[in-house]
Amino acid sequence: MPSSKKPGKMANKIAASKDQFHLLTDAELENYLREYAGGSVSEDLGRAQELMYEAWDAGNKRSAVLLAKRAIKTCPLCSDAYVMLAEMTAKSPTDRRSLYEIAVKAAELALGPEGFKEYAEHFWGFHETRPYMRARAALAETLSLGGDHEEAASHYWEMLDLNPNDNQGIRYILAACLLHMNDIRGLKRLLKRNEDDGGAYMLYTQALMAYRENPDGKKAKQFAENAGRSNSHIPEGLAGTKKIVDPQTGYYTLGGEDEAAYYLEEFGFAWHETPGAIKWLVSVTKNVKPRSQGTSTLH
Repeated sequence: MPSSKKPGKMANKIAASKDQFHLLTDAELENYLREYAGGSVSEDLGRAQELMYEAWDAGNKRSAVLLAKRAIKTCPLCSDAYVMLAEMTAKSPTDRRSLYEIAVKAAELALGPEGFKEYAEHFWGFHETRPYMRARAALAETLSLGGDHEEAASHYWEMLDLNPNDNQGIRYILAACLLHMNDIRGLKRLLKRNEDDGGAYMLYTQALMAYRENPDGKKAKQFAENAGRSNSHIPEGLAGTKKIVDPQTGYYTLGGEDEAAYYLEEFGFAWHETPGAIKWLVSVTKNVKPRSQGTSTLH
């Protein structure tokens, strides 16, 4: 069938009006895809994605939500639309998780087995893969916030396999997740895998792990000094001698207080749970000269 074929009855079950909106189940999504057997959903998905660009630029929530619903009606495999609905309309963590699960399923079907083979190890490098990676990251974060760190970590590990370049910074979120799980073996594997990462998140976490193994060791001191150079605000923030405020812009500056705020929020608990670690860190880094601040990056 040609890709311009009008959506069949499965797609028509979705109403994009303000008062009615039906979300397809996994089975219905698969049935929808089978309606296009021999053809492609790419044209409809392309039109749906254009609606999502409008939704992201919409000036208000109501317009954004209506555009997202229109996108799903245009093509039920538009993963980004479900993600937006999860963020803007979910009334509970359970509802949000359900929408993210649908988003992952929709993106998975849109890519198909061929897509996973073609883009293997280069996900995010191709625009076709980004809705899947966005949806899966959102689902994993929701799982982690709900206390299901093990399932979240499983998603994060697989995402790193799909995209070793890790443009999304999944390694940092996974590191915090592994600390919550007290999965030290997994955390060491992750740190080893990213031993050339000179950012604050990995360096401070390396310092913490080294301190736990040998508080008086040279390795712990070296990691702490390197960490102090990467961001000088974190030790004071952990010690409570300096108030660190996250401006909530969605971005952080390498070496800046906004980066420190994010680290404290995600990793601070592990330092506070380690006796003597914060006092040691402050002492080791007090005379370390920080590197100049870098540019802003998305987190």
